[in-house]
Amino acid sequence: MIKQKATLLLADGTVFHGTLIGKPGTNGGEICFNTGMTGYQEIYTDPSYTGQIVVTTTSHIGNYGVHQDEIESDHPCVAGIVVNSFSEVFSRLDASGSLQDYLVNYGITGIADIDTRKLVRHLRSKGAMNGIISSEFEQNLEGLKAELANVPDMNGLELSSSVCTQEPYFFGDENAPVKVACLDFGIKKNILRNLASRGVYCKVYPAKTKLKEMEEWGPQAYFLSNGPGDPAVMEYAVDTVKDILETGKPIFGICLGHQLLAEAVGIKTYKMHHGHRGLNHPIKNLLTGKSEITSQNHGFNVVREDTEKNPHVEITHVHLNDNTVAGIRLKHKPAFSVQYHPESSPGPHDSRYLFDDFISLINQN
Repeated sequence: MIKQKATLLLADGTVFHGTLIGKPGTNGGEICFNTGMTGYQEIYTDPSYTGQIVVTTTSHIGNYGVHQDEIESDHPCVAGIVVNSFSEVFSRLDASGSLQDYLVNYGITGIADIDTRKLVRHLRSKGAMNGIISSEFEQNLEGLKAELANVPDMNGLELSSSVCTQEPYFFGDENAPVKVACLDFGIKKNILRNLASRGVYCKVYPAKTKLKEMEEWGPQAYFLSNGPGDPAVMEYAVDTVKDILETGKPIFGICLGHQLLAEAVGIKTYKMHHGHRGLNHPIKNLLTGKSEITSQNHGFNVVREDTEKNPHVEITHVHLNDNTVAGIRLKHKPAFSVQYHPESSPGPHDSRYLFDDFISLINQN
């Protein structure tokens, strides 16, 4: 079978030529890379990747197909994928189908057979930028540049309200001893599984839900989820977090939820050079002195100088690669958050104790 050609164009004019995977078409987004060696399906279905083209640094993708139990949302959320070697043949007996069919069914366009090592080195040097994948503009680079110019910049982009649930729903056992209201900014399913497995009955609310509506259910605590986009333009969410803090009820935030908690107490956030995305990021817990290997996916972070100057905030975790803030807790409120993913799907399980810490905090209050 003759493979259809495809082109990847970056905002700085860099061009890669390869072959089409997924559905024929043209799609753009911010291009970023994930260093994980496994778990491509969980990565592609993570709502935090909304509006992004994901480059996987592991060289071979598609070889174990897809499985219904390995999704983090109801559909792929990526704007596109970039791989080195792509396999339409899968070897896992209990797979529900091939990755190629999965991408086609959900309208995802990707590109294979390019030098992803070269591409990642370029992104590490130049930083995250917009890109576009197309099987339609092979002979019309100027036309593709015009299409790329229409792709929105991630800096200043609000996405959570469009990817979150549009109606509240329940998750877990209704007879569980603990009720937690979860604000969905792009929540991963495995976060809910980790809460439910610890005796939590979750009610998941749309991103723009006000405190009054959530309080009517009578939750004992609040969870702030991960999600895509720029936290600095999410005033609606920051205001809600401020209101939750006034209740004195425990709060746990992950990733975007961590950034929103920081913004709510006066700590600014910023766009990172190329972000942290992968399953092998080292974190040090400053409270215990222990290190963790963590799963991460974020392009924004909290300003360390603001955090250190805030008398009400303690830095609890730092990223050992670049010393960025990876976790905080409030001194005057029962609230804490981390910049990484303790539900770790995919990834190591070193950080799942944070869910236990959340339950302990709830029980203490």
